[in-house]
Amino acid sequence: MATTPQTPYEAVLQAAREVTKLDCALDAEMLGTALLGSVYAIAEEDRGGAVRDFVTGFLAATSRRRTPAATTIRRVFATLVPDAAGAAAVKPGTQAPPWSDQLGRVRLTGSYAYGDVYGDQTSYLATFAYDDSDSGGPEHAVVALVDHNIGITKDVFVGGPAERILDQVRQMCSGDELTWFREEDPRRLRGEVARHLSITDGLESLPDEGSLATDRALVGARLALLPAPPLAVVRDEPEPMSREQSSALIREFLDSPAAARFGLDEVDGADLASLHFCLSLVLDHAATFSEPDPMRWSPAVAGLFLLDWVHRRAVLDMDDAAMLPRVVRGWAAHAAARRGLPAPAAAQTDAAIEEMVPEFVRLYTTGERRSPATAAVAQLMADGVDPNDQAALEAWIEANRERLGEDPA
Repeated sequence: MATTPQTPYEAVLQAAREVTKLDCALDAEMLGTALLGSVYAIAEEDRGGAVRDFVTGFLAATSRRRTPAATTIRRVFATLVPDAAGAAAVKPGTQAPPWSDQLGRVRLTGSYAYGDVYGDQTSYLATFAYDDSDSGGPEHAVVALVDHNIGITKDVFVGGPAERILDQVRQMCSGDELTWFREEDPRRLRGEVARHLSITDGLESLPDEGSLATDRALVGARLALLPAPPLAVVRDEPEPMSREQSSALIREFLDSPAAARFGLDEVDGADLASLHFCLSLVLDHAATFSEPDPMRWSPAVAGLFLLDWVHRRAVLDMDDAAMLPRVVRGWAAHAAARRGLPAPAAAQTDAAIEEMVPEFVRLYTTGERRSPATAAVAQLMADGVDPNDQAALEAWIEANRERLGEDPA
């Protein structure tokens, strides 16, 4: 009758009891990374640190275990997380499987990148081969998806055969003019994936789908084998765009064919204030990305802006709400031309924005996505209070404390 494991370390030993019966080092590393994935998934902060601490504790707690399964999984964990305390001291057991000396002994055989022409996502792909493919295992691929809209490594994947995966990616990109594919400098690959993974590791909750948790430890171990980026530069917060730069971009846009196409080059009178307010929102939204670029527009970016950000962050009057979709269509068309995107990419973004307009109007009307602060400002303006009139503002706040959720005391 099986006994219930008393500690997480005992549970891992139980789950790894058949590790010595696996066919190759890659299979063992895949088992090890899957076991560590459960630690990574449930950590509430610093997930990478949580995995390292778990391996440190596991190695200490199992130091006297001499069964082949225990000594082998200890070696696997030490290979996957070499910076864990005690990892360097782990030695192969006396009954180690024949493939144990191939754990982690791989070389890079190729590095690539591919993504969409909009710049929403970039996937990085590296292929690796064991020194001894018979006991190590087949050449395999490590793939990491970086999402530039949310600024994280959104998913990672380890699989094979590497050539099959690489062929599938090449065929997918060659048959779609909205994607690109290239060989990549392995230093850049390591830097970009690791930088965005460090942000992912600190998330309170992980993306729902994919193999991010289960393959994270093995991906980290493979990345560490790549040459380091030339300079370990700590990226500061991006400098905000200056008033002169913003004005120059807006003037360029208003002189563009895209602005003329949507009649934005002839706006005057009362509508002119709405036009410039809407353009300021476009630039403000671009500044919220980890890599700000006001010229990076896509169906996804337009959706983030029109259906979420602007409702949470801005107070629009009816003139602004009528103007904004037209401004976004014009700006996106100008951005696509400026970046040299293929015509289908620009057309796809424009069609997507047009389809979003009814939902944008509905959200504007209901105010359901307004933040508390935005809702308060909207109500203040609806009540005819000038936000710049301090006395009137204080009187309004005093009269609306209960509605604002403040304690009168």
